[in-house]
Amino acid sequence: MDAGETVYEINPRWTAEGRRRARTPGKSDALDAQAVARLVQREAATLPRVGADDETAVLELLVTERDGAVAEATRLRNQLHQLLLQGDPEYRTHLPRLRTRAGVAALEQYTVPSSRPLDQERAAVVRRLAQRLRLALDQAEDVATQIRQRARTRFALLTGLCGVSLLTAGALAGILGPGHRFRTDAQLAAYAGVAPLEASSAGRVRHRLNRGGNRRLNAILHRIAIAQARSSPDAQAYLARRTSEGKTRREAIRTLKRFLVRAIWRRWQVCASEPPAHVDFPATAAA
Repeated sequence: MDAGETVYEINPRWTAEGRRRARTPGKSDALDAQAVARLVQREAATLPRVGADDETAVLELLVTERDGAVAEATRLRNQLHQLLLQGDPEYRTHLPRLRTRAGVAALEQYTVPSSRPLDQERAAVVRRLAQRLRLALDQAEDVATQIRQRARTRFALLTGLCGVSLLTAGALAGILGPGHRFRTDAQLAAYAGVAPLEASSAGRVRHRLNRGGNRRLNAILHRIAIAQARSSPDAQAYLARRTSEGKTRREAIRTLKRFLVRAIWRRWQVCASEPPAHVDFPATAAA
């Protein structure tokens, strides 16, 4: 990139499929290089380009760190729940919920009346795990604050969509950036795995669910779609119209996700410009 060369993002699954179809299957650095070269030669126009690192790279790093801290907090809560059930099955009647700060503080001071060595050691483990849980929660909140601050300076336009908070905007920016990687919303839809795959045969036109693409981005789009289905009158009207046409609720949500990609892509073109331009957009993808 610094030398002026164009760099493309290649999913390892794409080259793996090429190796499986090869006349002499195998895997080596040379074969991987050949598979990548053939893929770029054939599909360069549709491949996402990799740009120089910018603010989106920082957001991607922070979002990944926060996701790890949140996952660690969830794991610790599950471990604490298991330990407490073994020694104090009715702990929920006299302790605050584990998902609250008060619950974590109570567990850091947790004691048991029993003098049995096992019960005493179990209580000590609970206290130590609670300390680690508090640390994971503090780190997750600290990183979340940084993400919100960075997203607010340049990517706040994304929050104009119903269901997109500053945290979600930061996660989207980390995945979509840097620069204009996707020339059309169709490319972004394919990258997100929300573009249906054609499976027509014998004159019958049909499509099937795309289970590929960036699953993190797909999950973010799903959460936004669910939020719009609950809170946005425009999205609710769109889903009702789709279901009246014979689609199931799940199929209607999938079509809403495709509209979401288009709305996000349009706003991203503005966010990725220098300086960001001001453009009025609807608050929902289906508006």
